[in-house]
Amino acid sequence: MFEFLSTDIMDSGITVWQILISAIAVAVGVIVARIVRMIFQKKFAPTMPVHTAKNMTKFLYYGIIVITLLGVTTSQGIDLSGLVVAGGIFGVVIGFATQSVVSNLVSGIFLLIEKPIKIKENVEIQGSNLLGKVIDIGIFSTKIQLFDGTLVRVPNQTVFTSELRTFALSEIRRTDVLVGISYNDDIEKAINVMKEAIAAKVQYALIEPGPQFFVTELGDNSVNIKVQVWFPRDDLLEVVPGLLKVLKNALDQAGIEIPFPQRVIHNAK
Repeated sequence: MFEFLSTDIMDSGITVWQILISAIAVAVGVIVARIVRMIFQKKFAPTMPVHTAKNMTKFLYYGIIVITLLGVTTSQGIDLSGLVVAGGIFGVVIGFATQSVVSNLVSGIFLLIEKPIKIKENVEIQGSNLLGKVIDIGIFSTKIQLFDGTLVRVPNQTVFTSELRTFALSEIRRTDVLVGISYNDDIEKAINVMKEAIAAKVQYALIEPGPQFFVTELGDNSVNIKVQVWFPRDDLLEVVPGLLKVLKNALDQAGIEIPFPQRVIHNAK
């Protein structure tokens, strides 16, 4: 039996005993990786963000397996020089073909470390004109649910290298709308009408900071007034859609005209 275990397989210098020991070592490495994964999930994962815990679990599990494989091949004296050369050439070819994949992987790691965005947070990727809620931050890509309900998969490189606009750090938001009134109407009266309408009918508008009004332009057909209204962060959908309607109805009831573009055509004789 011992002679069989010491048999050289196909004159390769590798014996049955070495293969058996290597298989046992790999099996032990897999078991250790699973135990470490289980301990991490129970002890540490609950205290971390969901996406960070999930990715850290994968890194630990596969990292232990890779280290085990490298340790086994080294300890058994297996000559990997040929594989190293072939792997180097193959790696160069694959590197050119998958440089975007590697870039997304590295960007994903940096996103997990820096944490510029979080899951369930509303975010705008300004370079890509994407605005929505972060659903998942994976190793290679980030999933964002747009406000129309569709899901967009964005490469991590795009997320990490773009300008990000987040909405979670401040408890209040501001919306700006532009209202034009006729040149025949009184500006102060229009501002007072809109201010009273916001206080009475826009439920979530803040008193402090209160609404602000600025005459921004003397346009071709109207005097344009910018209206800025502050509101709690979570009440965006309650304020913005109805604000213009409230202002329009208030100005109509006060007899203040909101002009529309007009052209005067003279007939040439």
